[in-house]
Amino acid sequence: MNADLHCHSTVSDGQLAPAAVARLAKAGGVTLWALTDHDVLGGQREARETAEALGMRYLNGVEISVTWASRTVHIVGLHVDPECTALVEGLARTRDGRAARAEAMGERLAELGIQGAYPGALRYVSNPDLISRTHFARFLVESGRAQNTQDAFSRWLGDGKPGYIAHRWAKLADAVSWIKAAGGEAIIAHPGRYAYTQLEFDTLFGEFIDLGGKAIEVVTGSHTPDQYAEYAAVARRFGFEASRGSDFHAPGDDSIAPGMLPPLPSDLKPVWERWL
Repeated sequence: MNADLHCHSTVSDGQLAPAAVARLAKAGGVTLWALTDHDVLGGQREARETAEALGMRYLNGVEISVTWASRTVHIVGLHVDPECTALVEGLARTRDGRAARAEAMGERLAELGIQGAYPGALRYVSNPDLISRTHFARFLVESGRAQNTQDAFSRWLGDGKPGYIAHRWAKLADAVSWIKAAGGEAIIAHPGRYAYTQLEFDTLFGEFIDLGGKAIEVVTGSHTPDQYAEYAAVARRFGFEASRGSDFHAPGDDSIAPGMLPPLPSDLKPVWERWL
Protein backbone atom coordinates (compact mmCIF):
# COMPACT_ATOMS: atom_id res chain seq x y z
CA MET A 1 0.00 0.00 0.00
CA ASN A 2 1.57 3.28 -1.14
CA ALA A 3 -0.28 5.54 1.32
CA ASP A 4 0.21 9.31 1.44
CA LEU A 5 -1.97 10.62 4.24
CA HIS A 6 -0.66 14.16 4.65
CA CYS A 7 -0.90 16.68 1.79
CA HIS A 8 -1.97 20.32 1.36
CA SER A 9 -3.73 22.31 -1.34
CA THR A 10 -4.64 25.91 -2.13
CA VAL A 11 -7.55 25.52 0.28
CA SER A 12 -4.97 26.17 3.03
CA ASP A 13 -1.26 26.76 2.36
CA GLY A 14 -0.48 24.55 -0.63
CA GLN A 15 0.14 25.82 -4.15
CA LEU A 16 -1.99 23.35 -6.14
CA ALA A 17 -5.75 22.84 -6.18
CA PRO A 18 -7.05 19.64 -4.55
CA ALA A 19 -7.63 17.95 -7.91
CA ALA A 20 -4.10 18.79 -9.05
CA VAL A 21 -2.62 17.32 -5.86
CA ALA A 22 -4.69 14.19 -6.44
CA ARG A 23 -3.30 13.84 -9.97
CA LEU A 24 0.24 14.33 -8.66
CA ALA A 25 -0.35 11.63 -6.04
CA LYS A 26 -1.62 9.24 -8.69
CA ALA A 27 1.44 9.97 -10.85
CA GLY A 28 3.62 9.14 -7.84
CA GLY A 29 2.03 5.72 -7.45
CA VAL A 30 -0.13 6.54 -4.44
CA THR A 31 -2.92 4.02 -3.88
CA LEU A 32 -4.40 5.46 -0.65
CA TRP A 33 -4.52 9.24 -0.31
CA ALA A 34 -5.75 11.95 2.04
CA LEU A 35 -5.85 15.72 1.66
CA THR A 36 -5.17 17.25 5.09
CA ASP A 37 -5.42 21.02 4.77
CA HIS A 38 -4.82 23.16 7.84
CA ASP A 39 -7.91 23.73 9.98
CA VAL A 40 -10.33 23.52 7.04
CA LEU A 41 -12.35 20.87 5.20
CA GLY A 42 -13.29 22.84 2.10
CA GLY A 43 -11.28 20.75 -0.37
CA GLN A 44 -12.55 17.34 0.64
CA ARG A 45 -15.25 16.82 -2.00
CA GLU A 46 -12.97 17.82 -4.89
CA ALA A 47 -10.14 15.70 -3.50
CA ARG A 48 -12.32 12.62 -3.00
CA GLU A 49 -14.07 12.83 -6.36
CA THR A 50 -10.78 13.25 -8.23
CA ALA A 51 -8.99 10.53 -6.27
CA GLU A 52 -11.76 8.00 -6.82
CA ALA A 53 -12.02 8.88 -10.52
CA LEU A 54 -8.28 8.17 -10.78
CA GLY A 55 -8.65 4.80 -9.03
CA MET A 56 -7.16 5.76 -5.66
CA ARG A 57 -8.76 4.98 -2.33
CA TYR A 58 -9.42 8.13 -0.33
CA LEU A 59 -9.67 9.12 3.35
CA ASN A 60 -11.14 12.47 4.40
CA GLY A 61 -8.53 14.39 6.37
CA VAL A 62 -7.59 17.58 8.17
CA GLU A 63 -4.58 18.93 10.07
CA ILE A 64 -5.48 20.82 13.25
CA SER A 65 -3.17 23.34 14.92
CA VAL A 66 -3.01 23.03 18.70
CA THR A 67 -1.02 24.75 21.42
CA TRP A 68 0.73 22.40 23.84
CA ALA A 69 3.36 23.53 26.37
CA SER A 70 3.50 26.95 24.68
CA ARG A 71 4.39 25.50 21.26
CA THR A 72 2.39 24.67 18.16
CA VAL A 73 1.70 20.98 17.50
CA HIS A 74 -0.22 19.62 14.53
CA ILE A 75 -2.75 16.82 14.84
CA VAL A 76 -3.89 15.06 11.68
CA GLY A 77 -7.41 13.67 11.66
CA LEU A 78 -8.12 10.85 9.20
CA HIS A 79 -11.37 9.15 8.13
CA VAL A 80 -13.38 12.08 9.50
CA ASP A 81 -16.92 13.04 8.56
CA PRO A 82 -16.52 16.50 6.95
CA GLU A 83 -20.12 17.34 7.87
CA CYS A 84 -19.66 16.67 11.61
CA THR A 85 -20.90 19.75 13.48
CA ALA A 86 -18.40 19.45 16.34
CA LEU A 87 -15.46 19.29 13.92
CA VAL A 88 -16.71 22.02 11.57
CA GLU A 89 -17.45 24.45 14.41
CA GLY A 90 -14.22 23.63 16.21
CA LEU A 91 -12.16 24.32 13.10
CA ALA A 92 -13.97 27.63 12.59
CA ARG A 93 -12.97 28.71 16.10
CA THR A 94 -9.40 27.58 15.50
CA ARG A 95 -9.16 29.70 12.32
CA ASP A 96 -10.22 32.84 14.20
CA GLY A 97 -7.28 35.14 14.77
CA ARG A 98 -5.10 34.02 11.83
CA ALA A 99 -5.53 37.36 10.03
CA ALA A 100 -4.66 39.44 13.09
CA ARG A 101 -1.65 37.25 13.78
CA ALA A 102 -0.48 37.64 10.18
CA GLU A 103 -0.70 41.44 10.37
CA ALA A 104 1.32 41.38 13.58
CA MET A 105 3.87 39.12 11.93
CA GLY A 106 4.20 41.57 9.05
CA GLU A 107 4.80 44.38 11.53
CA ARG A 108 7.41 42.32 13.37
CA LEU A 109 9.27 41.53 10.13
CA ALA A 110 9.14 45.22 9.14
CA GLU A 111 10.82 46.08 12.46
CA LEU A 112 13.52 43.59 11.46
CA GLY A 113 14.07 45.42 8.17
CA ILE A 114 11.88 43.21 5.94
CA GLN A 115 9.31 45.51 4.39
CA GLY A 116 6.13 44.39 2.63
CA ALA A 117 5.96 40.93 4.20
CA TYR A 118 2.23 40.96 4.91
CA PRO A 119 1.08 42.02 1.41
CA GLY A 120 3.81 39.79 0.00
CA ALA A 121 2.45 36.78 1.87
CA LEU A 122 -1.10 37.60 0.77
CA ARG A 123 -0.09 37.08 -2.85
CA TYR A 124 0.20 33.35 -2.10
CA VAL A 125 -3.12 33.08 -0.26
CA SER A 126 -6.40 31.93 -1.82
CA ASN A 127 -8.35 32.55 1.42
CA PRO A 128 -7.04 35.41 3.63
CA ASP A 129 -8.68 33.81 6.68
CA LEU A 130 -6.18 30.94 6.31
CA ILE A 131 -2.98 32.94 5.93
CA SER A 132 -0.12 31.10 7.62
CA ARG A 133 3.61 31.17 8.23
CA THR A 134 4.11 29.11 5.08
CA HIS A 135 2.81 32.03 3.00
CA PHE A 136 5.29 34.34 4.72
CA ALA A 137 8.02 31.77 4.08
CA ARG A 138 7.31 31.86 0.35
CA PHE A 139 7.59 35.66 0.39
CA LEU A 140 10.92 35.42 2.22
CA VAL A 141 12.21 33.02 -0.42
CA GLU A 142 10.94 35.27 -3.23
CA SER A 143 12.60 38.34 -1.67
CA GLY A 144 15.94 36.58 -1.17
CA ARG A 145 15.75 36.42 2.62
CA ALA A 146 15.75 32.62 2.67
CA GLN A 147 16.97 29.83 0.41
CA ASN A 148 13.78 27.77 0.74
CA THR A 149 10.76 27.53 3.00
CA GLN A 150 12.55 25.34 5.52
CA ASP A 151 15.33 27.93 5.76
CA ALA A 152 12.70 30.65 6.25
CA PHE A 153 11.32 28.80 9.25
CA SER A 154 14.78 28.08 10.63
CA ARG A 155 15.90 31.72 10.39
CA TRP A 156 12.75 33.80 10.77
CA LEU A 157 9.42 32.08 11.36
CA GLY A 158 9.86 29.01 13.57
CA ASP A 159 8.83 29.00 17.21
CA GLY A 160 11.00 31.50 19.06
CA LYS A 161 12.61 32.93 15.89
CA PRO A 162 12.76 36.73 15.27
CA GLY A 163 9.62 36.92 13.10
CA TYR A 164 7.51 34.50 15.14
CA ILE A 165 4.22 35.65 16.65
CA ALA A 166 2.53 33.24 19.01
CA HIS A 167 -1.11 32.29 18.48
CA ARG A 168 -3.28 30.36 20.89
CA TRP A 169 -4.67 27.47 18.91
CA ALA A 170 -7.03 24.75 20.07
CA LYS A 171 -6.11 22.55 23.01
CA LEU A 172 -4.87 19.01 22.36
CA ALA A 173 -7.98 17.65 24.07
CA ASP A 174 -10.20 19.76 21.79
CA ALA A 175 -8.58 18.52 18.57
CA VAL A 176 -8.71 14.86 19.59
CA SER A 177 -12.33 15.16 20.72
CA TRP A 178 -13.43 16.84 17.45
CA ILE A 179 -11.73 14.15 15.39
CA LYS A 180 -13.25 11.35 17.43
CA ALA A 181 -16.70 12.98 17.28
CA ALA A 182 -16.32 12.95 13.48
CA GLY A 183 -15.61 9.21 13.54
CA GLY A 184 -11.93 9.62 12.76
CA GLU A 185 -8.53 8.84 14.22
CA ALA A 186 -6.12 11.45 15.61
CA ILE A 187 -2.43 11.26 14.66
CA ILE A 188 0.44 13.39 15.94
CA ALA A 189 1.94 14.91 12.79
CA HIS A 190 5.73 15.00 12.22
CA PRO A 191 6.80 14.81 15.90
CA GLY A 192 10.41 15.37 14.88
CA ARG A 193 9.63 19.01 14.17
CA TYR A 194 8.83 19.91 17.78
CA ALA A 195 11.59 21.27 20.01
CA TYR A 196 10.59 19.47 23.20
CA THR A 197 12.79 17.83 25.80
CA GLN A 198 12.54 14.06 26.26
CA LEU A 199 10.42 14.61 29.38
CA GLU A 200 8.08 16.93 27.48
CA PHE A 201 7.75 14.44 24.64
CA ASP A 202 6.95 11.64 27.08
CA THR A 203 4.31 13.85 28.70
CA LEU A 204 2.84 14.80 25.31
CA PHE A 205 2.62 11.18 24.17
CA GLY A 206 1.16 10.08 27.50
CA GLU A 207 -1.52 12.79 27.44
CA PHE A 208 -2.33 11.97 23.82
CA ILE A 209 -2.85 8.31 24.72
CA ASP A 210 -5.03 9.24 27.70
CA LEU A 211 -7.23 11.31 25.34
CA GLY A 212 -7.64 8.34 23.02
CA GLY A 213 -4.84 9.02 20.53
CA LYS A 214 -3.34 5.89 18.99
CA ALA A 215 -0.96 6.91 16.19
CA ILE A 216 1.95 9.12 15.15
CA GLU A 217 3.54 9.95 11.82
CA VAL A 218 6.77 8.00 11.42
CA VAL A 219 7.75 8.31 7.76
CA THR A 220 6.98 11.86 6.66
CA GLY A 221 8.47 14.48 4.40
CA SER A 222 9.03 16.62 7.50
CA HIS A 223 11.38 14.03 9.04
CA THR A 224 14.97 13.26 8.15
CA PRO A 225 15.85 9.62 7.37
CA ASP A 226 17.39 9.33 10.85
CA GLN A 227 14.08 10.46 12.33
CA TYR A 228 12.24 7.68 10.50
CA ALA A 229 14.12 5.25 12.73
CA GLU A 230 13.83 7.47 15.81
CA TYR A 231 10.04 7.73 15.65
CA ALA A 232 9.64 4.11 14.65
CA ALA A 233 11.28 3.38 18.00
CA VAL A 234 8.88 5.82 19.69
CA ALA A 235 5.94 4.01 18.07
CA ARG A 236 7.21 0.68 19.39
CA ARG A 237 7.81 2.06 22.87
CA PHE A 238 4.35 3.61 23.26
CA GLY A 239 2.42 1.08 21.20
CA PHE A 240 1.43 3.62 18.56
CA GLU A 241 0.18 2.74 15.12
CA ALA A 242 2.20 4.46 12.38
CA SER A 243 1.22 6.84 9.62
CA ARG A 244 3.01 7.96 6.46
CA GLY A 245 2.64 11.19 4.49
CA SER A 246 4.70 13.53 2.36
CA ASP A 247 3.43 16.79 3.96
CA PHE A 248 3.42 18.03 0.37
CA HIS A 249 2.79 21.75 -0.18
CA ALA A 250 4.17 22.75 -3.57
CA PRO A 251 6.19 21.38 -6.48
CA GLY A 252 9.72 22.68 -6.66
CA ASP A 253 10.06 23.70 -3.02
CA ASP A 254 11.51 21.53 -0.26
CA SER A 255 8.44 19.25 -0.21
CA ILE A 256 8.76 15.57 -1.06
CA ALA A 257 6.38 14.65 -3.87
CA PRO A 258 3.42 12.42 -2.93
CA GLY A 259 4.21 8.72 -3.07
CA MET A 260 7.99 9.14 -2.98
CA LEU A 261 8.65 8.23 0.67
CA PRO A 262 10.11 4.87 1.75
CA PRO A 263 7.66 2.37 3.29
CA LEU A 264 6.97 2.09 6.99
CA PRO A 265 9.11 -0.41 8.93
CA SER A 266 7.45 -3.79 8.47
CA ASP A 267 6.96 -4.45 12.19
CA LEU A 268 4.81 -1.34 12.74
CA LYS A 269 1.04 -1.46 12.35
CA PRO A 270 -0.13 1.06 9.71
CA VAL A 271 -2.93 3.30 10.94
CA TRP A 272 -4.83 2.75 7.70
CA GLU A 273 -5.29 -1.00 8.24
CA ARG A 274 -8.37 -0.34 10.36
CA TRP A 275 -10.20 1.17 7.36
CA LEU A 276 -9.14 -1.32 4.69
